[in-house]
Amino acid sequence: MQSASDRHEYPAHWEADVVLRDGGTARIRPITVDDAERLVSFYEQVSDESKYYRFFAPYPRLSAKDVHRFTHHDFVDRVGLAATVGGEFIATVRYDRIGADGMPASAPADEAEVAFLVQDAHQGRGVASALLEHIGAVARERDIRRFAAEVLPANTKMIKVFTDAGYTQKRSFEDGVVRLEFDLEPTDRSLAVQYAREQRAEARSVQRLLVPGSVAVIGVGRTPGGVGRSVLGNIKDAGFTGRLYAVNRAFPEDLKEFDSVPAQRSVREIEEQVDLAVVAVPAALVPEVVAECGEHGVQGLVVLSAGYAESGPDGRERQRELVRQARAYGMRIIGPNAFGIINTSADVRLNASLAPEMPRPGRIGLFAQSGAIGIALLSRLHRRGGGVTGVTGVSTFVSSGNRADVSGNDVLQYWYDDPDTDVALMYLESIGNPRKFTRLARRTAAAKPLVVVQGARHGGAAPQGHAVRATRLPHATVSALLRQAGVIRVDTITELVDAGLLLARQPLPAGPRVAILGNSESLGLLTYDACLSEGLRPLPPLDLTTAASARDFHQALSRALADETCDAVVVTAIPAIGDASTGDAELAEALRTAAERVPGKPVLVVHVELGGLAEALSAAASTAPRPDSKAPRSVVRAHPIRPLDFPAETPPEPSDTSENAPRLITAYPAAERAVRALGEAVKYAQWRREAAEPGKVPEYEDIDEKGAARLIGRLLARGQGLTLGTDETCDLLGKYGIQVHRALHAPSPDTAADAARTLGYPVALKATAPHLRHRADLGGVRLDLADEEQLRRAYAELTELFGRPEELRPVVQSMAPRGVDTVVRAVIDPAAGAVLSFGLAGAASQLLGDMAHRLIPVTDRDATSIVRSIRTAPLLFGWRGSAPVDTPALEELLQRVSRLVDDHPEVVAVTLEPVVVATHGLSALGASVRLAPPPARDDLGPRTLPTY
Repeated sequence: MQSASDRHEYPAHWEADVVLRDGGTARIRPITVDDAERLVSFYEQVSDESKYYRFFAPYPRLSAKDVHRFTHHDFVDRVGLAATVGGEFIATVRYDRIGADGMPASAPADEAEVAFLVQDAHQGRGVASALLEHIGAVARERDIRRFAAEVLPANTKMIKVFTDAGYTQKRSFEDGVVRLEFDLEPTDRSLAVQYAREQRAEARSVQRLLVPGSVAVIGVGRTPGGVGRSVLGNIKDAGFTGRLYAVNRAFPEDLKEFDSVPAQRSVREIEEQVDLAVVAVPAALVPEVVAECGEHGVQGLVVLSAGYAESGPDGRERQRELVRQARAYGMRIIGPNAFGIINTSADVRLNASLAPEMPRPGRIGLFAQSGAIGIALLSRLHRRGGGVTGVTGVSTFVSSGNRADVSGNDVLQYWYDDPDTDVALMYLESIGNPRKFTRLARRTAAAKPLVVVQGARHGGAAPQGHAVRATRLPHATVSALLRQAGVIRVDTITELVDAGLLLARQPLPAGPRVAILGNSESLGLLTYDACLSEGLRPLPPLDLTTAASARDFHQALSRALADETCDAVVVTAIPAIGDASTGDAELAEALRTAAERVPGKPVLVVHVELGGLAEALSAAASTAPRPDSKAPRSVVRAHPIRPLDFPAETPPEPSDTSENAPRLITAYPAAERAVRALGEAVKYAQWRREAAEPGKVPEYEDIDEKGAARLIGRLLARGQGLTLGTDETCDLLGKYGIQVHRALHAPSPDTAADAARTLGYPVALKATAPHLRHRADLGGVRLDLADEEQLRRAYAELTELFGRPEELRPVVQSMAPRGVDTVVRAVIDPAAGAVLSFGLAGAASQLLGDMAHRLIPVTDRDATSIVRSIRTAPLLFGWRGSAPVDTPALEELLQRVSRLVDDHPEVVAVTLEPVVVATHGLSALGASVRLAPPPARDDLGPRTLPTY
């Protein structure tokens, strides 16, 4: 007889690692027949009260029949999942499909009964909530649409798990039992709850690494210069406020102290709790160290050891095993091949990195995938910060190395509501999950500036140590999508620091109007030109002449800041003749006091590096009266963005410099650098203002969504992927109100004439061969053919020039009103998601790459902005006296295409080209659609940690 467990193969894709509420990790996997002993052991550790809540009666032990039932599943009608730590069960959940009579179903139904049991020691960690997400996803995969659960009224914790999940639910009370029924279809509320839990858990997991109460450095060599000993010394020198231990199995047994630090041969020998272990041993010894740390209850690891994915296929497998092993014990990893982490908080003072000097405390968060770039960033911030602390220094620093586990996404979750971080700077060489990164970046940017520079942009591949998802999108497109999410995208680490310092020190500009003043006419003109290049609106430069005194600068800056027609001021200064140090100090003080009297506008200084003005400005700021750092900061609220991007609770106050914060004028050695940073701040401020009204995804009454779904289903039944024919394309697009001009095939002059009579003159004759399609410049198109004689003459000319009709693939199409030729595309990228693109047809998009991009679904505001964001947009709005075209019709077309792709992810590619936008209305003259099974989406499923 075949057992129930043989009905379906073991679903390995249900296995997942998750981060729990307290920041620890657990593994979720299906329960199998091999788990009998684990189940019994788990049940023995559950309290009698929890057992009573589960079974509604005293139930001291599981019978053999119970064990068989709870371990034998068919993975269809009966499914059990377990959450494990260290290979042992800490919680279980199961569902049993039920029929209309409420009894176990003999035939498939779409409702199931669900029940949980969580070990008492792990209650309150969010285990049940995570299991509910995963069992819900499993149920949907098995065509179950509703869960029912019966809970004793006193079991308030479990009732809260269900009611807080955000699903649509019903609640009733009968026979002393609370019955809950809820639909499993994700809702706005359930997704918001899921994102909120994800944020709290991942932020907490990073916090456990960055704010440890105790640290063990494993692999401390006895000779100077080694990695382990260097890190130990750096932690000591930084004044770490917690407990510190040196660990090396080569230490003599009687050694109690090493370099004034308690010493042990193994983590196991440390009697107190160890929160963080810094691992600096050869890769071959790391598994043993990880096992010791896991068994001792260490919460997280920073693995500095090399020899992993960056070294080749064998190293990549070692890296995968390292992550599996650490997560099995509930630990998270920074690294391997990492540079380390830093936390400058006075309550922590942790420098668990290879940086020999603790950076100055401040409010800038740094993330770098490269250790070398991390060093460069720390050095530049230290040099540019001068003597100022509290703002332009570093709050936290993370160098992720191969980022096998903790990634930039996790650090963003931590920075999002970290009160010590006002500006986030990131150097990324790869983005493991672009879809999630974009979502988190949008949310973070609404609260505090996020500046990103991407390395390896043109190499065609990520660094060897980084496993990333393949994307077909060019770098320019990914960059545009990040900007849409509010990310400040820069190209170099110099620009990263320039923008970061401005955003940390200055208020956001209210607009693009810039006043320029200074004592150098030439420097003022350079600044003026730079402003125009960055799209800013500079006022004519004010030349104070080289004879200007500090008082002249003070008065001029005060007048500029009071002028309502300017939003920011750039001061240009060359050194004064005479005692330079005195002159620089006087000028710095004059600029500072003027800026503080009229707050709310950023002030940038372009200085000549021969002088000491930059240092003087820092010194003036450091000696100026400062408000109590513990007092609440006056902030400008960030505008809300799409509801799903925020957790259910109130987001943190956005960071912004204001009248209550110290004014730190930002100095730059070149006009171009100052203006480029200012330009980024202006664009970011504009994004923040626009985020107040993110727009709506419109509804159209003429859209036939169900009809389109039926058509797509029939077409996909033919195969896994196909490009639709002309009639099928027109049919599908028509169900979304997108009309394509009919094009009739004309394999001969006679059929061309018949087609023209059907469509009505005037007509166009086009060659549709791939090398001629959309190439009017090659002469493969004849327009405004008024009668049959002209049509036949044009047909003869085309065949004479380009070859036989079967090579040309000619078609006849009715003429459309003249206008501007545009192209609309949509594609589902496996990494970034669904993307809508727009540009002018022909050379503008093909040769110059002048295309704008937005993530789908596109709102009405997105559609408006995408039309206006291409460089050739003036051609649509009456350039040089031409008639403006019907941009509202164009925006509606963009939104309809977006709806089609968003509603039906099987539509993996759509191209409309050309779309001729006339003064009134538009005409889509060519269209293609490709269908395929959609790429898997992990952003709509339960929370999981990625596996690289």
